[in-house]
Amino acid sequence: MNGILLNELSKTWTKLFKLTLSEEENDLKISNLFDPFGLLEKQLAHDLVSIFDPLGITRSCFDVQRAWLDHPQKLYTRLGRLSCDMWAIQLQSWQRFSGLPTKDVISITESDSRFQDPAWTENPCLDVIKEYYLLYSNWLENAIFETPELSDKTKRKAAFWAKQGLNVIAPTNYFWTNPIAVNRFVETGGRSLLNALKNILIDAQQQTIRMVDETAFIVGKDLANTVGSVVYRNELFELIQYTPTTEQVHKIPLLIVPPWINKYYILDLGERKSMVKHLVNQGYSVFLISWKNPTAEMRYTSVDDYMFKGILTAIQVTKSIAQVPQIHAVGYCIGGIILTALIAWLANEEDNPIASWSLFATLIDFANPGDIEVFIDEDTVNYIETLMSNKGYLDGKQLADSFRMLRSDTLIWHYFVHNYLYGDELPEFDVLFWNMDSTRLPEAMHSFYLRQFYLQNKFVERDGIKLGGKWLDVRKIQTPLYAVGTEQDHIAPWQETFKICNLIKAPAHYTLASSGHILGIISPPVTPAKRHYWANITQGQPATLWQQNTEKVVGSWWENWTAWLDQHCGELQAPLTVGNGEYPPLMAAPGSYVMEK
Repeated sequence: MNGILLNELSKTWTKLFKLTLSEEENDLKISNLFDPFGLLEKQLAHDLVSIFDPLGITRSCFDVQRAWLDHPQKLYTRLGRLSCDMWAIQLQSWQRFSGLPTKDVISITESDSRFQDPAWTENPCLDVIKEYYLLYSNWLENAIFETPELSDKTKRKAAFWAKQGLNVIAPTNYFWTNPIAVNRFVETGGRSLLNALKNILIDAQQQTIRMVDETAFIVGKDLANTVGSVVYRNELFELIQYTPTTEQVHKIPLLIVPPWINKYYILDLGERKSMVKHLVNQGYSVFLISWKNPTAEMRYTSVDDYMFKGILTAIQVTKSIAQVPQIHAVGYCIGGIILTALIAWLANEEDNPIASWSLFATLIDFANPGDIEVFIDEDTVNYIETLMSNKGYLDGKQLADSFRMLRSDTLIWHYFVHNYLYGDELPEFDVLFWNMDSTRLPEAMHSFYLRQFYLQNKFVERDGIKLGGKWLDVRKIQTPLYAVGTEQDHIAPWQETFKICNLIKAPAHYTLASSGHILGIISPPVTPAKRHYWANITQGQPATLWQQNTEKVVGSWWENWTAWLDQHCGELQAPLTVGNGEYPPLMAAPGSYVMEK
């Protein structure tokens, strides 16, 4: 009987979700008279979706519901399991209230920091709240991922947005169901909530949930403080040359191309964490691009501009000051993507100015772009383009909020709880300070980047993208490469960044570092060693086989990289002067562009 009822319910809801037209004869006659091809109806539906669901959130969730309703027997079985687990939790709660020892039906994972306080197990009321929350959360996520006859991409999108809602309603986000918040209130005599109110008022003004004390660091003093000078400036970037600190330096200089999604000083986080400082101290002549924070006037700035007015111009200036025919180029994230495009563009040039290159956390094949995939579809790209058309750029705050949503439990709700329930003082953390110092993205560049690279994955195709008047093919690259990926990178999965090594014709060396997209790259040598890595030539192997055949090393991958650079950056010579007659120093590092908000 239940199966029959579910089958009938499935048919009814399927009709509703498919928005079928009325079958009344009069309605059909009117529809055929004024809209014989259904164009008005389709346009109306499209307009309503664009207004109320521009990111396609509701559609993905409805697709999941419709798929389950089309399979009532499977849905009935899954609901039966949920019912059994609910009864098990009810029995557990009775035992806990009776003081009897019992195990949790839904265990707390070590990675879930929300429920680690003993009160979530010892207090029967909190225990049953926690158990039901975890049960429904796990059941819903598993149900979405196991939806029959639905594409994996739709499942991932629906699961992502369902997870956002589940994170919102977590009991730890509410004062009376958060034992730490209640205890903090009692211990401080109410001062914790007064501090929380101050945090709420400040965050309301800034329209964000702050993650860090923004007064704790000063760019140019605490961060971005390696000694150097701006030796060139145009409308797109400033070029910084760093002052040598060793008696001799390698002949071939390094030019670092950071991402313009954030500011460059993630690579210069003070003396202890600075990659720039480390390279200078190891005897390298280091040049670095500091990108301008785009304004509305730069809305037509293109990928071509970043390649030629940006990277290629910086290469020419670096060559002139260093008095060398070739340099070593380093690209990080999107900086590495456009650097790769430039190297592919230069592949057949006789006077190629790049002798060797390095890539950090850089995608070339966007078939599996990591968690950011939930924001990469036609609906979302159209929505982003609409936002950019109004201003001429994508606002840095919108971009930062999107990346925070990818890890909303740790990057949003963690700070919500600590700021607004515990009344904690904001931490002083340099990486979070940098993360909050967001930049804008110009409309023309970002639209092309989203569509050609992410949405259509043209870059990995032979002659898939045309830039600077040439069709590009990364397979023609013959320049030796050192590539780096990170184990926990959710923005550029390491197995995907590995692919460049097997695409190019040149010898390639790959390093897999511990940690994620940022902290995996910012991995200075320390004692005792806290990180590890795998490093080896690739030899055409797939990523998993390469890792199996490569020894794990405890320590910082920076040391492996500089050993590789020693072999590719020429002999030692006297240090360079900062600037020259054609490109004299303009001002001290970190320059002016990095200060722009």
